[in-house]
Amino acid sequence: MTTQCSTTTTPARFLLLGDSHAGPIGRAAKAARIPFAGGPIGSGRDFNAGFLELSEDDLVFRKPEAHSYYRGFLDELGVAAIAELGVPLVSTFGFNVHTFATTENWQFYRLADGEFAPGFLTSRLFDEIVLVMARDALAFYRHARGLGLRVLAVLPPQRVPAMSDPRVFLAAQATMVRTLAALGVELVDLRARVTDASGFQRPELCEADDPIHGNLAFGRLILADLLERGL
Repeated sequence: MTTQCSTTTTPARFLLLGDSHAGPIGRAAKAARIPFAGGPIGSGRDFNAGFLELSEDDLVFRKPEAHSYYRGFLDELGVAAIAELGVPLVSTFGFNVHTFATTENWQFYRLADGEFAPGFLTSRLFDEIVLVMARDALAFYRHARGLGLRVLAVLPPQRVPAMSDPRVFLAAQATMVRTLAALGVELVDLRARVTDASGFQRPELCEADDPIHGNLAFGRLILADLLERGL
């Protein structure tokens, strides 16, 4: 489900493109009457690899529904291609790291006792595996930065479902943070503000009866951070 642009006549302040983690951001912006274009265009697992084709000044989402949403957002902004974007681009692509951390994905790399070898989760091999998993998400950010856009990537709720390994979640997230920072992407990183002593999301910022998403209160914190950055 997408979160459409504000219905006010005020020009949009940013383009939001992402997976379901973008939903609370859009809802918070709508509630605060902050004009924006965009919203979630699919589920997170669809935006890691194999979802994108790039052109000189634009991009094509391979799933027709996602691309239709994208073109509609550009139309709302009055631009023909993403290269013409005159407002910051905010995205959650590449940060559905709980899917990277699915426990069974990593069985091959465990020792006989079920543990990882010392240093594996901070190794070059681990980084390379994660970057392959997220290759099209990274291409999206690299292309947007190459076009001169201001790009902000939002870290996900710090929540790990039962199917995923918390250690891999944190390590994969760190890999993505380092890689995107090196591309000049601004990281919207609220970990210090939204976690408790466990290192994971505080209950009052979690969507009820849902193992991975943040709620509207979490979206409001992200929106506040974006506004502090001048969006």
